Amino acid sequence: MAPALHPVVAEVTARLTERSRASRTAYLQRLSRAASELSLRPARTDLGCSNLAHAVAACGGSDRTTMAADTGVSLGIVTSYNDMLSAHAPFEHYPQAMKQTAREVGAVARVAGGVPAMCDGITQGRAGMELSLFSRDVIAMSTAIALSHDVFDGVLMLGVCDKIVPGLVAGALSFGHLPTALVPAGPMASGRSNAEKAETRKAFAAGEAGRDELLASEVASYHSPGTCTFYGTANSNQMLMDVMGLHLPGAAFVHPDDPVRDALTDATTRRVAEIAASEQPYGIGQVVDEKCVVNGVVALLATGGSTNHTMHLISMAAAAGIDLTWEDFDDLSAAVPSVARIYPNGTADVNHFHQAGGTPFLVRTMLDAGLLHEDVLTLAGPGLRLYTRKPELVDGGLEFVEAPAESLDPSVLRPATDPFAADGGLRVLRGTLGHAVIKVSAVADEHKVVEAPARVFTDQVGFLQAFSRRELDRDVVVVIREQGPSANGMPELHALTPSLGVLQKRGHAVALVTDGRMSGASGAIPAAIHVTPESVHAGPISKIHDGDVIRVDARTGRLDVLVDDAEFAARLPAQRVSDEGVGTGRELFAPMRAAVGRADEGAHVFAGLGRQYDRTTAAVTAEETR
Repeated sequence: MAPALHPVVAEVTARLTERSRASRTAYLQRLSRAASELSLRPARTDLGCSNLAHAVAACGGSDRTTMAADTGVSLGIVTSYNDMLSAHAPFEHYPQAMKQTAREVGAVARVAGGVPAMCDGITQGRAGMELSLFSRDVIAMSTAIALSHDVFDGVLMLGVCDKIVPGLVAGALSFGHLPTALVPAGPMASGRSNAEKAETRKAFAAGEAGRDELLASEVASYHSPGTCTFYGTANSNQMLMDVMGLHLPGAAFVHPDDPVRDALTDATTRRVAEIAASEQPYGIGQVVDEKCVVNGVVALLATGGSTNHTMHLISMAAAAGIDLTWEDFDDLSAAVPSVARIYPNGTADVNHFHQAGGTPFLVRTMLDAGLLHEDVLTLAGPGLRLYTRKPELVDGGLEFVEAPAESLDPSVLRPATDPFAADGGLRVLRGTLGHAVIKVSAVADEHKVVEAPARVFTDQVGFLQAFSRRELDRDVVVVIREQGPSANGMPELHALTPSLGVLQKRGHAVALVTDGRMSGASGAIPAAIHVTPESVHAGPISKIHDGDVIRVDARTGRLDVLVDDAEFAARLPAQRVSDEGVGTGRELFAPMRAAVGRADEGAHVFAGLGRQYDRTTAAVTAEETR
């Protein structure tokens, strides 16, 4: 008998389902209409002869025969391949392998389109980073364009990193009647340890190490094809795709050069073709339901995953007609134990996590604790218990075998009955400064409440200059505004982390408040991020003056400026000082900056998805401050 579902998980799921009833019903009706049009026949049979001829023209051999016939499955490959980024370079040869596998089962697989894949690691602190968040929505739209030819019966999505997977999922959900799999490439082998890398970065920030030493450390850390090994957004994506049932079981963290990786890619192609050819095919829109979304949030919290997913999961859910909120994250975080310690929440990397039991162990222990919904539909079939298995080659063939019931390294991965912490380490903050999130997985208890005078900046450069002049050697709440989605695309502010860490190490009480992003890289520094309403919409963060005392309280979930209410209300928002978003292609994204929604609603530009930002007022309502 399955364990009883945890009451908080049950309650959050119930209210999510009720809140989403109208939008989810409309979405499923749309899927039903699309599926009924394809009933018992391939999509391409609806095309006129000239239309179909264009779709067949590039085919050769048996592919041409299959595509021109009324039977046989057509699979579309949407790829994020490029050969300048380590995570995506392995995808170069995937389409050819998939095409051959498809032929073996009487199907056709073809590259339907490509999507951009940019690297936040390269663009950190650069103007290009202002395109990063919007690339997610560009990827969703590119996916829709790739699939718009309407000749596909199933979809294979090749993607790994930060915005790529959420964009692919959102795009695929617009064609939610189609059987769809996400296809990962796996992490690079472990290089220089994350702890050593972090210490070198702090030493460089403090002037104790030079550029040559820093560069040598970074190159030794990021050194080969595959995903970066720290537990940022990219690897959070991969974990989520496992637990949400959009990969085959245990696929997330198999190395690119492991023979199991090729076997998984082959098996994924066969599985999508099998579902598409079955008498009861099901699409990604049926897999991604309310229970699946809650499972994703639970797994993210249990492993200390990226705070970017407080936006990405909301946006992906909205694409399936599901209205996820920060309060859902907050309530689940209080009930979900922290069972993993992966950098930046520990010293281990994702390879250590995988070797300790990885996602199969995670799924098992969370199911056994009643913290995940077992009764969900997945790529592998009905039931999440299928994902307690791991892929192995047995006599040359791929098999999914039950993973060990105990962690192979309790310093990295523990059972839910003996966690590292009783909660998931994510808080939602409310108060006179608005709505924000804070990740406290790696924050020491004595640093979870900071009350100190503010020092206000409008970019990372100003902060770093003040730091280098030793102007911040005191208790301080660093405020970085004009970094929200509408201001400049909400770039990540990782350049702040080493210097903030140095200030804390010097014995000062330090916190960060920003309408920008930090992913999970805030580490040991309490950071109130994604502050909403953002400064350019006259949010309260725009009224903070240097010297105002700010209280960041991760224990009670408060974010307040300790200024007389009447005085603060009478202040005018600060005049915007950031640049106009021109250069490095930023001018092309002005329409997206103008259309983007709030961070707590997914920060997407799609007007038809979820609740929309009312730009007529940025006042903080009583509901937002209570």
